[in-house]
Amino acid sequence: MQYAKLYQIGKEQLQKAGITDAELDARLLLEFICHTDRNALYAHGDQEIEDEKMQDFLQLIEKRAVHIPLQHLTGEQNFMGLDFLVNEHVLIPRQDTEILVEEIMRDLHDGIRILDMCTGSGCILLSLLHYSNDCSGVGADLSEEALEVARKNAEQLGESSALFVQGDLFAPVEGKFEIIVSNPPYICSDVIPTLMEEVREHEPMQALDGGADGLDFYRKIIQGAKEHLCGGGQLFFEIGYDQGEAVQRLMEQAGYREVECVQDFAGLDRVVFGTLW
Repeated sequence: MQYAKLYQIGKEQLQKAGITDAELDARLLLEFICHTDRNALYAHGDQEIEDEKMQDFLQLIEKRAVHIPLQHLTGEQNFMGLDFLVNEHVLIPRQDTEILVEEIMRDLHDGIRILDMCTGSGCILLSLLHYSNDCSGVGADLSEEALEVARKNAEQLGESSALFVQGDLFAPVEGKFEIIVSNPPYICSDVIPTLMEEVREHEPMQALDGGADGLDFYRKIIQGAKEHLCGGGQLFFEIGYDQGEAVQRLMEQAGYREVECVQDFAGLDRVVFGTLW
């Protein structure tokens, strides 16, 4: 079957299943199976695809049609220009989180220690280490399965200065850090049933549920970070679009200074950070 015809079949199946990005997802899955790029559809649409690859593609389309995330099918997601391994044990890295990394990079200097709390795939910590010099870092997470993914990502990216430790928040963490960063669970418990099926059914619940008001982990991390931040150290959070004022207030009440809120490209609150003196 020709490349373009196979793509068309896949796209139509995803559209019938109500997949929002049916055209994009069909193209990306076909590229994944055929090891092609985005130009192939238009420049080589008449290319004949062997039966084995055709069947592999159609099997992936069937899985995507029942709302298994695209990234779980390909096993990877690009973040900050780097490819990260992902699976059902970690949150899929999102473009919104790049705002957090970019904001930290404004204050990043050589040779500092970074702690990434609730590290998941390790995408935040490993991106910061990749784009800095002589920095080291620790990624902490409750899930050992998530940490296995993070360690594989560190190995794939050649980041030997990252250490990943398992435990409840700061329990396994030793020493002090110039920067502590976290993208913690921040979805209100009663909102989770309303999330997209891809998120609700296929991403780890413990990485989503932030308690009744979504702020449980901010409260714990804000207090726990005080024992592990150097003087003048900074604490950075990703937040939900409606949590800016609340997280700023929690940090200020805990003694953090110069607390700021940064918006994303859509004009929504996305990052809160402050300094501990």
